[in-house]
Amino acid sequence: MLFDLPLEQLQAYCPPRDEPADFDAFWAKTLAEARDFPLEADFAPVDAGLRLVDTFDVTYRGYGGQPIKGWLMLPRARSGPLPCVVEYIGYGGGRGHPLDWLLWSAAGYAHLVMDTRGQGSAWRVGDTPDVEPEGSNPQYPGFMTRGILNPATYYYRRVFTDAVRAVEAARTHPAVDAARIAVTGGSQGGGIVLAMAGLVPDLAAVLPDVPFLCHYRRATELVDSHPYQEIAKYCQRHRDKIDTVFHTLSYFDGLNFATRADAAALFSVALMDQICPPSTVFAAYNHYAASKQIRIWQYNNHEGGETFQSVEKIKFLRGMWS
Repeated sequence: MLFDLPLEQLQAYCPPRDEPADFDAFWAKTLAEARDFPLEADFAPVDAGLRLVDTFDVTYRGYGGQPIKGWLMLPRARSGPLPCVVEYIGYGGGRGHPLDWLLWSAAGYAHLVMDTRGQGSAWRVGDTPDVEPEGSNPQYPGFMTRGILNPATYYYRRVFTDAVRAVEAARTHPAVDAARIAVTGGSQGGGIVLAMAGLVPDLAAVLPDVPFLCHYRRATELVDSHPYQEIAKYCQRHRDKIDTVFHTLSYFDGLNFATRADAAALFSVALMDQICPPSTVFAAYNHYAASKQIRIWQYNNHEGGETFQSVEKIKFLRGMWS
């Protein structure tokens, strides 16, 4: 059912942002500290049984110099460096098996998939543990409140840093054209994409699908579904920490990254999405600072456009890179 604002109001919905004064300094310091560690991107060939795709088991150094896993998929028939799509995974999923990731190499692009630290047991296996910093607070089960009482210890500080380093790792491979990098992902992956739009200044394109991690307070007040419910349940128990929670989340809100974007974007939104409400997606879209388009899936929930949206993304990049 349609439960959020009417479409004409969604298209104009551009709420005030809660942005901390040291937002840019926080992220500059975070990324500088990560870059103190050598990237050490390693691409080990893997026989995945594919005749038309070269597969590599990727390891590189992310937040805190910690090893992050991934896959790199390359079309075997290639000449010269290729545009590259870096992809981030939805909540709870891991990098899985190379056979899960054939779309972008089949379309003729290099494709790097980042494993999400600590995840990969809910619906696709992962291989990257999360190393929590000292001083992490008690959390509601899941990842949304891990370290949430301080931006420096919050879980997504580590994930977003890993994601920046994934782009940097992709750019080191000789088969990748470092000037032609797009980032994509759905749900949590879409939220990470928006963070990259604000943290990586020279991307060619960003493709966030039904993005999570946007406009947190409205999301937690509008739906009671997971994963946003984790934040609401934490605040329900820790009644005295609500302001602290949302102050931390302001450093990780897709709205604040969207205002810093300079890459062309293709968003998608589903109007019956009860996990990432459409008003939270439109809030990020309407704050997005660069050229942008959005595909609206009127009768869909969190699955969004699925294959239909994949077709739209292929067309979008083909128009850019043909």
